[in-house]
Amino acid sequence: MKITTSRLTMVSLTAADWPLFQALHTEAAVIALCFDPPTEAELQQKFQHRLTPWHNAAEHWLCLAIILRETGQAIGVTGLCLTSGEAEVGYLLLPQFYGRGFGTESLAALVNWAKTTQGITKFKAVVTEGNIGSERVLEKVGFSLAAVVPAAHTIAGKRYADHIYQLDAF
Repeated sequence: MKITTSRLTMVSLTAADWPLFQALHTEAAVIALCFDPPTEAELQQKFQHRLTPWHNAAEHWLCLAIILRETGQAIGVTGLCLTSGEAEVGYLLLPQFYGRGFGTESLAALVNWAKTTQGITKFKAVVTEGNIGSERVLEKVGFSLAAVVPAAHTIAGKRYADHIYQLDAF
């Protein structure tokens, strides 16, 4: 599986991507408004699950490494999970690559690929209250805020609302 943009290549996660995956799920700047740090066992299990080959009837996440075409450096992950014909999308970038348009570029390419090759037209994303950068990425790709779920989950002992974004890409 491969998706290419002018600056990025997104390819299926492989066992060699463990250091990237681990960094994205343990770096405080990345997870502060996403989730509490997982245990090593939880993270290993999550990673192994993401290595499972994906198909459009799968109930697990398609997980793609985001790689800079110019240097070959892996800078994050993106992906989707299908439930009842709707794709939930997600993405994580290493902090040194924030603010450079890579999140928007990778998400737009993922949505376009899902629409044109998989026939998926309904997308959603769940963003933690306060994660303004992630909300901006979604809005630039065409998502709009559809709902707010108050006190949906806890991160570091604090309750946060979930912001549910949707995109109908007909």
